[in-house]
Amino acid sequence: MAKKVSEITEELVMPIIENMNLELVDIEYVKEGKNWFLRVYIDSEKGIDIDDCGKVSELLSEKLDEHDPISQPYFLEVSSPGAERPLKKEKDFERSIGKNVHIKTYEPIDGEKVFEGKLLSFDGEIVTIEITIKTRKKQVIIPYKKVASARLAVVF
Repeated sequence: MAKKVSEITEELVMPIIENMNLELVDIEYVKEGKNWFLRVYIDSEKGIDIDDCGKVSELLSEKLDEHDPISQPYFLEVSSPGAERPLKKEKDFERSIGKNVHIKTYEPIDGEKVFEGKLLSFDGEIVTIEITIKTRKKQVIIPYKKVASARLAVVF
């Protein structure tokens, strides 16, 4: 059911965000405690402000009311993905070259499943990151199809 709600929401929100020159990052439909949440994450090259989120929320809420794809009560949240934005699509990886990333894989690579370091390159099939082990830098080659999840990583 969550997948269907996400798909319907994506169909409804895409014309809204495209008209505003924004980008859809992710949609989540999740239950937390007793409450259901429909979360829509948006972004743009210039960033997102509260007005962008409010406008998308208002327009999307109208569309959701018209189509009524969700039978139980829920909370609609529209926001920026934040500093640790998920990398969901190939273009997210391409745009993040040179930035620090956190990647989890479906199966171990060199005995590890979690990697954090600088994204050096992405060619559509291979993700190359540079990790630091103590004081030594090492390049790790990760097949894109083995990436379970990825996000930007804030380094302090």
